[in-house]
Amino acid sequence: MRHGKNVQNARAKVDRDQKYTLAEAMILAKEASFVKFDEAVDLAFNLNVDPRHADQMIRGATVLPNGLGRSVRVCVFAKGEKAQEARDAGADVVGDEDLTEKIKGGWLEFDKCIATPDMMRYVGQVGKILGPRGLMPNPKVGTVTMDVSTAVQEAKSGRVEFRADKSGLVHVSVGRVSFDAEKLTENAQTLVNMIQKQRPASVKGTYMMKLAVSTTMGPGIGVDVATLSELDE
Repeated sequence: MRHGKNVQNARAKVDRDQKYTLAEAMILAKEASFVKFDEAVDLAFNLNVDPRHADQMIRGATVLPNGLGRSVRVCVFAKGEKAQEARDAGADVVGDEDLTEKIKGGWLEFDKCIATPDMMRYVGQVGKILGPRGLMPNPKVGTVTMDVSTAVQEAKSGRVEFRADKSGLVHVSVGRVSFDAEKLTENAQTLVNMIQKQRPASVKGTYMMKLAVSTTMGPGIGVDVATLSELDE
């Protein structure tokens, strides 16, 4: 397959045989961006885990210090005081049984879904709709909680969730090309630190096998994982 001139030029800026530091990769990702829209900047981790084993399922969330560079629409299942708490925190849509019916009818105009524990009986009715889209609230990542105010504020300010797929891959956005490289690096390092903390005790040898940085349309840029621990110190 022959690629266009812009793609070829972008790929020419990246040495595929070289591994870069996280900061270098962010600078290079910005330089290699050639499209006219504000691309997402993504991290792709290849972890030495087998998610078929419960103790090796990597899943969690963290708040990126510089946000994601886009507005996040938050939907909250709550009643009474908790519903008002969600509204005061900036939730876009708040409801209970009515929200369940709305989603059953095909409405999905939100990016994050949060619920109080007592609302899960309603959320469960639309689990088959929310689950495949990554919208199902889950206590493990803090989206099933009584502290809806904090959950909403974090979702709005740049909270990202991550989960290893069956191959041990984790794919997460950490900002936009329009961000300063320093801010992208800070966001990326925050995510790296969180994933490093999730290392299962049963994993022997190297945990983080590979890490690549890329923009939506740009080439993959390999990161030297051996340099990541140095950034933690």
